[in-house]
Amino acid sequence: MRARTPAEKAAHTATWATIMTRWHARYATGAGRGTRSTVKQWQFVGFPGPRGRESRGIVDLLAIRRDHHAPPGIHKPGDLFEIILVQVKGGSARWPTTDDIGRLRAVAKRYRARDTVLASWTKGAAPEFFRLGVDRAGRPPWLPVDPRELFR
Repeated sequence: MRARTPAEKAAHTATWATIMTRWHARYATGAGRGTRSTVKQWQFVGFPGPRGRESRGIVDLLAIRRDHHAPPGIHKPGDLFEIILVQVKGGSARWPTTDDIGRLRAVAKRYRARDTVLASWTKGAAPEFFRLGVDRAGRPPWLPVDPRELFR
């Protein structure tokens, strides 16, 4: 059996980071535990590149579900969506740069995303979730958050 190249290792880690992020978000909200929760489940849309590798763009996963609250105007419950943008990091991948954070904020604003999230996964551990916060002096922009709070 031949050794994998660094690019193959990175692709493998990225794939598992995405799988574990999806699984943990569903499990934390009860969807993976066989509960009969009335909470509408989130659907996850991935954006893999050629052959399942990393693709262009700043968003790795889009979490989306129908918004069943009564919206103002002509819309009825279920017409609109709740959106969470997710960037996934696996293994020793570097965290988003200041430019990346600016791009994430711009995409979130354009699509009126409810949250922008960074999911960080390392083999043998559950993914950790971080919400993009307000960048103030001395305060990191990524704030730890419980996935039950994000995907409620």
